[in-house]
Amino acid sequence: MLPPASLLVYLFGLLFTNNFVLIFIITILLLAADFYYLKNIAGRRLVGLRWWNEVNTATGESNWVFESADPETRTINATDKRFFWLALYAQPLLWVALAIVAVVRLEFIWLTLVVIAMVLTITNTLAFSRCDKFSQASNLASSALYSGGLARNIGGAMISRLFR
Repeated sequence: MLPPASLLVYLFGLLFTNNFVLIFIITILLLAADFYYLKNIAGRRLVGLRWWNEVNTATGESNWVFESADPETRTINATDKRFFWLALYAQPLLWVALAIVAVVRLEFIWLTLVVIAMVLTITNTLAFSRCDKFSQASNLASSALYSGGLARNIGGAMISRLFR
């Protein structure tokens, strides 16, 4: 993942140079590369999750699509998973902190770059969080259906409510 690169370039530009345009372009390119890599490659390899947005051309309706790897065929390394989620949640927090710094220093032109970075990182964070919840729910439902536990759980819940 490339979050340190975009953050480092931004900090370098904020602290050591006055060439806003150059830093803006490099940071935007790094943010776009990070967004693409995280969404399409790292998410699938590290945690087995992938998401995208489809638009129905007839109605213009937008639908989020979440995909997760089958847990029986794919093993996910716990360290990779921990690193992925830590980096995913830390990145927007760091950009929010940098937004506060830009406001305090009255550098509103730098704030535009931070807002773009926050939009990209928060979009990835929310989408992967929803994808993970969807994956956990579908894994729970499929394991309950295939093991025959769904009927047993529903029956047990009904009987326990009768005797309360």
